[in-house]
Amino acid sequence: MAKRLLDFRDRTAVAGVGYTPFTKDSGVSTLTLACRAVLSALDDAGLGPGDVDGLATHRVGDSAPPTLVGPALGIRDLSWHLDQFGGGSVSHAVVGQAALAVAAGVAETVVCYRAINARSEFRMGGTGRALPASPEVQYQAPYGLFAPPQQYAMYARAHMLKYGTTAEHFGRQAVTQRANAVKNPRALMRAPITLDDYLASRWIAEPFRLLDCCLETDGACALVVTTAERARDLRRPPVLVSAAAWGGGESHLSGGPADPTTTAAAALAPRLYGQAGLGPREVDVAQIYDCFTYSVIVQLEDYGFCPKGEGGPYVASGATALDGELPVNTHGGFLSEGYVHGMNHVAEAVSQLRGDAGDRQVPGAEVALSTAQPGYVLPATSALILRKD
Repeated sequence: MAKRLLDFRDRTAVAGVGYTPFTKDSGVSTLTLACRAVLSALDDAGLGPGDVDGLATHRVGDSAPPTLVGPALGIRDLSWHLDQFGGGSVSHAVVGQAALAVAAGVAETVVCYRAINARSEFRMGGTGRALPASPEVQYQAPYGLFAPPQQYAMYARAHMLKYGTTAEHFGRQAVTQRANAVKNPRALMRAPITLDDYLASRWIAEPFRLLDCCLETDGACALVVTTAERARDLRRPPVLVSAAAWGGGESHLSGGPADPTTTAAAALAPRLYGQAGLGPREVDVAQIYDCFTYSVIVQLEDYGFCPKGEGGPYVASGATALDGELPVNTHGGFLSEGYVHGMNHVAEAVSQLRGDAGDRQVPGAEVALSTAQPGYVLPATSALILRKD
């Protein structure tokens, strides 16, 4: 039987974005961070808590759920809320599901947020707490394979062995994103770096050096999702949600897909582009999930911006620089701006399409791709295509 899918292309929009400062020690709870980011996003849109009837987030036991954030803000009747379990792979699915709820009439104004004390409190892959629920962990734990850098390092090494990808390729992306962060007053890391600085940084888990790895960050980010019609009457230019896709498959850690150099993004990309009615050639700017430099390179391939195995040379050519053919992670990304587990990528895409990104603005940007963790550690990913109204 053929699937009947709700076509919600361009029917919803992001009407506001909000942030807390990104720090190494917020000094407050994740509930406080979430409330501050939500209020900031609502103010950006010219709205208040009384206009909100939906809240959505994702978390791995390290944040504040909508059923607490709502009452804390005085929202007494949520008609829809989402408390999605999962890490960065589901980050963009949260926004997609909010857009779907708005398009279906279940809610009118949904605020999506992510609040995280990932430096001062709940460190990714840290010890001293219960193991994650994924069944693979019981087989990794006896060998000390806990942390994301250890897991991703294996995939990065496989890509290097199969395609000749080099440390210099990884380093070029780190240097490029730091150059973008220099232009971003919100970024945690704003000192320029060179390729020599990258190569001199200490090892974390070979082939990853310190500057291959995203920042552990305290902070929060939020976005207001509403109907396109309503967004046009609000304070800021609306950014339309042209496509939202999410899904999963087999976990690489469970001996799933035979090729570890291809991610879940390769299967998801055709659905995403099909929803939007365009292809990679029409994308003007991309915010690509950069938990590590390698994850940018492999997604450039899997989302169709270059042939398989050529992600490294594509980066080295300067294509992903601010003045390149596909500016990537224009805010500095998780490597240099801060790691808010996916949500700040979507917010930066919105800023680029609204034309308010300041010194890092990509001229004439009309279509943006924003992606989630590509489906390595967990067999799932998600992505959005946003469009200028």
